[in-house]
Amino acid sequence: MASETIDAYRGASHAVAEQIAPTWERRRGFVEEVTAPVRAWMIRELRPQHGDTVLELAAGVGDTGFEVAGLIGERGRLICSDFSEAMLDAARRRGSELEISNVEYRVLDGERIDLDSESVDAVLCRFGYMLMADPAAALAETRRVLRAGGRLTLAVWGAPERNPFFTAAATTLVQRGHIPPPEPGGPGIFAMASEQRTAALLAGAGFDDVRIEEVAVRFAIPDAEEYVQVVADTAGPLGVALQALPAAERAAVTAQCAATLERFATGSGYEIPGVALCAAAR
Repeated sequence: MASETIDAYRGASHAVAEQIAPTWERRRGFVEEVTAPVRAWMIRELRPQHGDTVLELAAGVGDTGFEVAGLIGERGRLICSDFSEAMLDAARRRGSELEISNVEYRVLDGERIDLDSESVDAVLCRFGYMLMADPAAALAETRRVLRAGGRLTLAVWGAPERNPFFTAAATTLVQRGHIPPPEPGGPGIFAMASEQRTAALLAGAGFDDVRIEEVAVRFAIPDAEEYVQVVADTAGPLGVALQALPAAERAAVTAQCAATLERFATGSGYEIPGVALCAAAR
């Protein structure tokens, strides 16, 4: 991407995060239930120790890091960060609700982390690197702030054909002219869906001892209307596009999504499978 395009993407991405933060916060329970297997994998492989300083990048409402906070103890420190002030405010509210005391909240850009080199023991980032304009730069920054022997765990979404929760809405919105087709090789939900690309990015940033594993998830949705609403509330640019639709067009989008998702119908709605790629490295 040209530098002007990268800057435009960064600005648009920040605006989307700010806009969608309130609805993301309301859907926190749903998101955490769906992604529980991913969170468990990341924390298990991170192996946080009592007294560690742990940085969470692109934390959203922060629940992955908050679980780590309980493992590092009072002598440990969690740095809960996001580049969106609105998302970080949501994380503060969640941390206060959970009475987490060993946490520091920071607005941080994953591509230019405002922390000293070798200042943290571990980093975790759930579904963040894939959305960054320059994931190679972000991973190099992550390696820089990690101490020797420090560990990173991350999650990104796997192949599009294995994640119909996203592709049903995305394909419909593209076909109906509401969003452009994804730019090949550009940032987005599936930017790191290739295990080979993710491994290469980690190696290029100086990481070794890399292990990548698929982790299955499942989205339980009662009906097509709720499916479209969940996407509108949580799915970044897809959500913003859906929020802007007039009622008649939204109904047409919902009907098309329902036809696409019919193969996942059950007696109680839809059971939509998904796959994340989870990686650990040091």
